Amino acid sequence: MSSATTTKTTAFMKALKPSPALAKVVGAEPLPRTEVTKRLWDYIKSHNLQNPANKRNILCDATLKAVMGKDEVTMFEMTGLVGKHLGPT
Repeated sequence: MSSATTTKTTAFMKALKPSPALAKVVGAEPLPRTEVTKRLWDYIKSHNLQNPANKRNILCDATLKAVMGKDEVTMFEMTGLVGKHLGPT
């Protein structure tokens, strides 16, 4: 083994290319999953898309519906649905 320190890139830190639908929300440049999630929440909050009766649910506008595939998703569903829109760079 070498004595050089290697940095391991975790799956969450690997930059992935968003689909065209997701790029409308987070931008077209490759991003790590953590940054995609952060930008999604920025979009959700800036467009007031959280369900006022249950803040864990997101009410999808037309742009988010293209990514999520339905009118309302839970924050837990969101990560799985977004994963389908991320691919290798």
